[in-house]
Amino acid sequence: MHVLLIEDDDRVAGPVVEGLNRFGFTVDHARTGADGLAADPSEMVLLDLGLPDMDGIDVCRAIRLRSHVPIIMITARSDEVDRVLGLELGADDYLSKPFGVRELVARIRAVTRRARPTALEADPEAPGAADAPGTGEAQDLGPLTVDRRARQVTLHQAPVALAPKEFDLLAYLAQDPGAVCSRQQILDTVWEPNYFGPTKTLDVHVAALRRKLGNSSWIENIRGIGYRLTPPPEASGSSTAEHQGSAP
Repeated sequence: MHVLLIEDDDRVAGPVVEGLNRFGFTVDHARTGADGLAADPSEMVLLDLGLPDMDGIDVCRAIRLRSHVPIIMITARSDEVDRVLGLELGADDYLSKPFGVRELVARIRAVTRRARPTALEADPEAPGAADAPGTGEAQDLGPLTVDRRARQVTLHQAPVALAPKEFDLLAYLAQDPGAVCSRQQILDTVWEPNYFGPTKTLDVHVAALRRKLGNSSWIENIRGIGYRLTPPPEASGSSTAEHQGSAP
């Protein structure tokens, strides 16, 4: 796999390049955001947020405008807002410094697996596609519509731009609205079985989803258990009122 590492600190970049080479990866190293944006296309981008010429968030935004290449953010920043913003802009995962090469390789492999479309997604006419759960008509939850086949979400008929993992998370919670999904269930299904990495990534994605839906009440935190998706009372009430008003 061809990996682009955008990292200005050689003390970090050196061991990363050497370690990834040992695992069979080909690594190009860019020390600035500008060099990273000018680099040849790659199959994976490892992006440091603290770059000397521009913020890594801006680099992430620029990459995502032109490519769907998987992006893993590498950051020493402790502020959750930076991680949420990066994920909202389309990054696929984040890794906090310091980290080990084995963990990085595990993250790369996990993100790569998630980035590959499943057989049913790639070919809607494949045997069993029609019977697969969630691949039929769009699902309406009050003013929220989740279209799994088109991977599109609308709220009050306005499109909601979601990163791939945000859509997967919302679609999973929407399969059974009101049901409580444990953290492990979500990680095993939306990420991967026996997910390797900090479970905090789930909370970061939930926070990003809440922001984009404009109301944190859409996704309820069940302390010590997990999350569930429930339309806010005002959304349900609005939907009911509209339905009653349209009745003959």
